[in-house]
Amino acid sequence: MSEKVKPYKESDLNKKKQVEKMFDTISGNYDGLNRVISLGIDRKWRKKVIKFVMETNPETVLDIATGTGDLAISFAQFDIKKIVGFDLSEGMLSIARKKVIKQKLTDKIDFIQGDSEEMPFEDNSFDAITVAFGVRNFENLEKGLSEILRVLKPGGTFVVLETSVPTKVPFKQGYFFHTKYILPLVGKLFSKDKVAYNYLSESASVFPHGENFNNILRKIGFKEVKNKPQTFGVASIYLASK
Repeated sequence: MSEKVKPYKESDLNKKKQVEKMFDTISGNYDGLNRVISLGIDRKWRKKVIKFVMETNPETVLDIATGTGDLAISFAQFDIKKIVGFDLSEGMLSIARKKVIKQKLTDKIDFIQGDSEEMPFEDNSFDAITVAFGVRNFENLEKGLSEILRVLKPGGTFVVLETSVPTKVPFKQGYFFHTKYILPLVGKLFSKDKVAYNYLSESASVFPHGENFNNILRKIGFKEVKNKPQTFGVASIYLASK
């Protein structure tokens, strides 16, 4: 597909509005498309995120860029006093709320719409904060991370799951083929939005992954920063504390 991804890069809207509009549009197909595109491996990655978080025995958890709520809902199986899913897209949150009602978890999880760079939470509010496939969509990455540090309690845990680019042959070549050809094709076939999954693949390819992202976290003020590559490096889990 030779078409350039202009609607989400060069429109008059800022990035936040672009991302909000895009996710509102694809919300109905998001879960199914993710399963197809990742071959279901994203579930395995999310389970690891949950494992890392639960090792710290948190009482309060905030899941930023919660999307349709899968990660936030997964925390409901544990004895956690407060779980909040936070997202810019009301379309995605509407799907999440339907899941919570269906699973009778409305008393355990709250979903809140808002801007992750200006969150409506007090300082030092959460024991653990997670972001799965969301930090690359921040309009201002450092501002968003600073806001996360603000609402994280001292000693709290921050866990990020994000795509990354493999460095070894042939996984690097396979990754670029998948993101350049397979991902946009699947997105075009199953989604109403013709360019959303092009945007998602392009944003993943330019995200400062690995040690570059570790250094940004350290610059913001996070401590004990480390990353754990997943599935030959096509994704990474980042761990940090306050």
